[in-house]
Amino acid sequence: MSRVRSAWFVRVDKVIAPIIALTAIASAFGVCAQDRETTPLWAYPVNPPEFKLKPDDGVARGVPGSSASYTITQTRDRFLAPDWHPQEHSTMPEVVSQGRKPDVSACGYCHRASGTGGPDNAGLAGLPFAYIVRQMQDYKSGARSTAVSKRAPTTLMITSAKSATDAEVEAAATYFSSLKQVARIRVQESATAPQTFVAGWFLAASPGGAIEPLGQRIIEVPEDLDQFEARDSHARFIAYVPEGSVAQGKSLVRTGAGKTVPCATCHGGNLKGIDDIPPIAGRSPTYVVRQLFEFKADPRHGIKADQMIGTVANLTTDDMIAIAAYLTTQEP
Repeated sequence: MSRVRSAWFVRVDKVIAPIIALTAIASAFGVCAQDRETTPLWAYPVNPPEFKLKPDDGVARGVPGSSASYTITQTRDRFLAPDWHPQEHSTMPEVVSQGRKPDVSACGYCHRASGTGGPDNAGLAGLPFAYIVRQMQDYKSGARSTAVSKRAPTTLMITSAKSATDAEVEAAATYFSSLKQVARIRVQESATAPQTFVAGWFLAASPGGAIEPLGQRIIEVPEDLDQFEARDSHARFIAYVPEGSVAQGKSLVRTGAGKTVPCATCHGGNLKGIDDIPPIAGRSPTYVVRQLFEFKADPRHGIKADQMIGTVANLTTDDMIAIAAYLTTQEP
């Protein structure tokens, strides 16, 4: 796998962005010209032109705490959800374990067999049944899209949603809503973060341990890259967030800080959701920033989603970073 460092992403605070390369990538991946300066591209990692996957040597590999084994090719098959820990969940329905060729990817391929997801997509474990069904309807109708239109995780999601039957959507929603969300992300306030490369639509720490100024970004990386690439739901992450952002986020989340309404108004005092409104505690901060940005930037609409548009109207990207940092520190 080629190691492409995060020079492809916007830099701030003593870090100089390679503007020509950034503009080329933004154009190639569907970021319109007027949005390139405002879209937090660090939250939308894209595989650069020379990205290549490491060849499969055909050797079956395992992960800690599991007796299962899969080859690299199997873990890259979007019609297979590697099931490293089957004892931790009920039997996956067919649409989750293998999807339906050619257009319905296995839900567990991206979102993992236990629904843990990653920085590149949503964690589905514990989301309300009705909420999951509604998101699929919004993807299918076009009400929900993304600020970076050619980014593979979203394009695959839209393709699957448009092709999935109602029965498949309901089976997946029943399964994922029955699972328990688990804490798997450690938040670290810092002035610096590891240098990173794009490892396949998400960031990973570059070998060698080099660091760089963090600036106003969130850098979320797996603790064990091989484990996450093997699609193990036990993979854990470190999220580097700006110093002071957790306290700032707490103020925004709990009081609105004069800019928005308290999140508890809809998501509950413990931020674990109410009825068909999703839990927001303990989720990937990179994913949270993308969703807040997309409510404001306009690619995300739909029944109830439109309620969020006014909620985020006065938030800056720095506010979104702070909110995401705080939410991730909360027990799911």
